[in-house]
Amino acid sequence: MKFETRAIHVGEKPNFKDGGTGDVAMPIHLTSTYAREKVDIPTAGYEYSRTANPTRDALQQRLAALEDAQYGL
Repeated sequence: MKFETRAIHVGEKPNFKDGGTGDVAMPIHLTSTYAREKVDIPTAGYEYSRTANPTRDALQQRLAALEDAQYGL
């Protein structure tokens, strides 16, 4: 796949898992904190935007794809 094609299309697939919205284009998630059912039990999802969030994960995935790398910073 050409660089230009990857720059536009990598990561653009509807998200239906884990209660996803089915969005086709990744929205910018402005949430700083995420609700949790129990505070004392670690969760596998997102907790705080400084450590991880869906927008940041999508950016890392796209940068890695553009550089032909396994991971992006």
